[in-house]
Amino acid sequence: MAGLAVVVVCVAGVVAYWLVRRLTEPTEALGVPDGIRLSIAILTVFGAVLAGVYAYRKQRIAEGDAHRADATQFAERYSTAAGQLGHEGPAVRLAGVYAMARLADDWVEQRQVCVDVLCAYLRMPYEWNPESDQYKKGEREVRQTIIRVIRDHLQESREESSWSTCALDFTRAAFDGGDFSGCGFRGSVSFADADFVGDLISFDKARFLDGAVIFHGARFGAGAVTFNDAQCQGGTVSFDEARFNGSALSFCGALLGPGDITFHHASLSGGTLDLDEARFSGGSVGFDYAQFENATVTFNRARFENGSLAFRRSRFTGGTLSFDHAHFTGGALAIDDAEFTGVTVTFYAARFDGGNVTFDYGQFTDSTVTFHHGRFNGGTVSLGHARFSGGMLSFVRAQVNGGRVTFADAQLSGANVRWGRLRPPEDGTG
Repeated sequence: MAGLAVVVVCVAGVVAYWLVRRLTEPTEALGVPDGIRLSIAILTVFGAVLAGVYAYRKQRIAEGDAHRADATQFAERYSTAAGQLGHEGPAVRLAGVYAMARLADDWVEQRQVCVDVLCAYLRMPYEWNPESDQYKKGEREVRQTIIRVIRDHLQESREESSWSTCALDFTRAAFDGGDFSGCGFRGSVSFADADFVGDLISFDKARFLDGAVIFHGARFGAGAVTFNDAQCQGGTVSFDEARFNGSALSFCGALLGPGDITFHHASLSGGTLDLDEARFSGGSVGFDYAQFENATVTFNRARFENGSLAFRRSRFTGGTLSFDHAHFTGGALAIDDAEFTGVTVTFYAARFDGGNVTFDYGQFTDSTVTFHHGRFNGGTVSLGHARFSGGMLSFVRAQVNGGRVTFADAQLSGANVRWGRLRPPEDGTG
């Protein structure tokens, strides 16, 4: 830019010289004094241009020097903070956590690098049991501080210093508790193969807006993991192949849609999965090929407005699957090809005003399926090709005002069937 301005000034100088020669020739229209004054004015303008070019060039050099000075300062702060994080003393490591977080706020160009360092710390081997010889005093506080710092930078109130679009890699990390409540996730977040061993880790009121949050292959112990009042509105949350051993997993009051949540091939042994009062509004929640052993899974008072909930080819052994007081106005609940052994499935006082609920090709062995006090005003409930061996199917005190309940080619002879006010099927349908 400065070089081009100099060329322009040189050309303008030549033109000015030619004009001066012409204008200083005696003519009747313009005298010599007028030509001299005009020449002085033109040269004054060109002098101002040259002065501006010089000032611009000087400013650019000064800015470059300042930028290099800032980069050098940031690099020095990075080295200091990284060294503190690797220190033997927990108090020094804590100082390193805060120093790295402040650097991430100030150094926008390398914010992701600073966040990566904090995430990498959590991925380092960690012994959480105080009785172990490998337990390090003060280490839990350092790790909890990192989680709090990340949580604070994922809040809606943060603007310029928000880390919500940063990639967060917690792959194979160990979480001895932690609080991610209120976080807004827009980037890629991985908890793949992580271990959750603490009493409580909270994602309450978290917002999954874009990107993907992955819990693929994660292992959950006997503690609680809560997503109460969380919102999945565009992002994807995956628990595929996750393992829950006596865990208490809760999505109570969550807004599910239009994003997706998947538990494909996940296993729940004991414990609870609570989606009570959740609202399904677009998107999908899928448990395809999941295995439930003596687990309690509840959707009590949930509202199904749109989207889908599916348990295709899932397997239940013992435990309970409950939709008590749930309200279906749209969408689809598919429990097709699922296997139930010694399980109780209840729709007590559930209301069906629309949508489709299907148990097609389901296999029920010594299991109970009840719609007691249910209200059928619309939509379809289908047990087509379902097979019952022992157990009970009951519609006691159910009210059928509309909609359809079908049993096409279902085999119900092996179950204790109580029709209530529902008219028994004559040719396999009803």
